[in-house]
Amino acid sequence: MPAGKENAPIRVTITGAAGQIGGFLCSFVAQGRMFGPYQKVILQLLEIPPAEKVLQGLVMELNDGAYECLHEIIPTTDPEVAFRDTDVALLVGAIPRGPGMERSDLLAKNKGIFEAQGKALNQFAKKTVKVCVTGNPANTNCLIASTFAPDIPKENFTALTRLDQNRAYSQIAEKAGCSVNDLDNIYIWGNHSSTQYPDVSHAKVKGQAARGALADDEWVNGEFVSKVQKRGAEIISVMGKSSAASAANAICDHMHDWWFGTRPGKFVSMGVTSDGNTYGVPEGLIYSFPLRIENGKWKIVEGLEIDAFSRDKLDKTGAELIEEKAEALG
Repeated sequence: MPAGKENAPIRVTITGAAGQIGGFLCSFVAQGRMFGPYQKVILQLLEIPPAEKVLQGLVMELNDGAYECLHEIIPTTDPEVAFRDTDVALLVGAIPRGPGMERSDLLAKNKGIFEAQGKALNQFAKKTVKVCVTGNPANTNCLIASTFAPDIPKENFTALTRLDQNRAYSQIAEKAGCSVNDLDNIYIWGNHSSTQYPDVSHAKVKGQAARGALADDEWVNGEFVSKVQKRGAEIISVMGKSSAASAANAICDHMHDWWFGTRPGKFVSMGVTSDGNTYGVPEGLIYSFPLRIENGKWKIVEGLEIDAFSRDKLDKTGAELIEEKAEALG
């Protein structure tokens, strides 16, 4: 970037900053993986009081990294400080699902967190703030935060399904024996849960229709869908903990494309507010769609043909989100 042409630093709030995902994410943002190698960032890092000492250690590590993009670090346990004038809010921190917990239990425990964060965003953040919710159940936590931030446009709230999209790309690349760079337009419909639908109906493998290139509809409709849906649980069963680096990477991908736009002809997945007029998805849900993004504004890709198999998957994941919305917001 030419001298004298630097942009003002971007303020980035990260909640749950000292957690597994947060630690990777802070480093990735400081390295320039979200906004590029010439853009300065101010990290406003929020943690709960019991994790304050770990947060102090994270700040020490970030300082020791001597990252050229890192303008300032503001560690805090105060939401007002964390969300003050922020440009980007990455809501990572949430109560994790424990043994024997149902999804409804998880919703009940996290509702208060995201209600409070929505109110804090509404009061302290810029009204142009771009919000990405990662803490599960991400779609409905996003809906809760948005509901309690009435002065911020609904389109500024999104839920992370890019990790699921990246997982789908990886599975198709392995099956096709190619690089992920040879693939286009695999995307995720619906909820970030085991009902999500990774769709290859309009995808390409080296420019050829994916289903034709793979020549294995049974695998695509069965093992592939199930593998992506259950990948998070599979990683927990192997590692004893949830995805961290891959989740942080997906958050960077998500916000980078939202900030700078998608390449021509490329679709990306994000959970966004449904208007009730697109692909039969009920109004008011945070539902993952294929999107194009330009000038910081996302737009749902319209006119995609939905076959009977896909229609069933879209409806099932939508039904789950309707249930979650009722549980979360009554």
